[in-house]
Amino acid sequence: MSDTSAPTTGSSRPRIGIQLPEVERVVRWPEYLAMAQAAEEAGFDSIWVGDHLLYRGDGRHERAPWEAFTLLSSLASVTERVQLGPLVACAGFHPPTLIAKMAATVDEISGGRFVLGLGAGWNRTEFDAFGIPFDHRVARFEESWTIIRELVGGGRSTFAGTYWRSDDAVLLPERVGGGAIPLMVGSNGERVLEITLRHAHSWNTWFTEFGNTPEGFAERSARVSSIATRVGRDPSTLDRSACVLVRLGDGGERPHDPAAPAIRGTAQQVADGLRAIAEAGADELILVADPITADSIRELGQAVALV
Repeated sequence: MSDTSAPTTGSSRPRIGIQLPEVERVVRWPEYLAMAQAAEEAGFDSIWVGDHLLYRGDGRHERAPWEAFTLLSSLASVTERVQLGPLVACAGFHPPTLIAKMAATVDEISGGRFVLGLGAGWNRTEFDAFGIPFDHRVARFEESWTIIRELVGGGRSTFAGTYWRSDDAVLLPERVGGGAIPLMVGSNGERVLEITLRHAHSWNTWFTEFGNTPEGFAERSARVSSIATRVGRDPSTLDRSACVLVRLGDGGERPHDPAAPAIRGTAQQVADGLRAIAEAGADELILVADPITADSIRELGQAVALV
């Protein structure tokens, strides 16, 4: 069973991560390498990549990122300190036993620095294009979550569901040092939260879901606490993670959304904005930078140092 003991939240600042580019532009491996190295040098605690297969039909050109677990394996081999994870992996893209196996492999390459973020998916375009069933997404997710949780928690899984099954599955070789690979749920959907909050190590929300404001995050977090209590989880043992939009200069890679204004300004102003969301209850802040380059990561490192 996954370890859901109380997270360590008594440090002088929240953990701060950075999301690497997804579809802002085409990014080749040498640039990802440079950004990962810049993030470690700048003092970030974690690096995250999106898990999508294709965007189209939204008035923009077709675009897609690289496959997430393959990219994370490569990032694990060229970093030493930061945590790594998908933000978040779509449980519908692979059989749950395979997701658990991929997670265990990246965790091994990283030396135990992997966090498995999971969600049910939402972009029907990529499901249809790649021949993946889109129906009953939450029901499929619930079965997938059960199998994955059992496996990455260090146990075995025998499960016969409507959509997924396992038959005495086990992850070998065993994880160095034992223990569970941390599970993070990336969702604000009530059904998904009811399924996951009893066992998840952490909960993550995207900046547009809380307006990129401390007040919005506090409201979302309170709702999550209520659901956690309802399913029998002590809310104080759940880590809270917020994706936060930060714009440097005029940005240019993401559209301006008045419903979710970016944090911006001097390094001190950015640090103050991040600290305010942390004080609203976020244990972790994952920065979504506009623009996102090795140089912008280094520049944001100045704010990280001030938080």
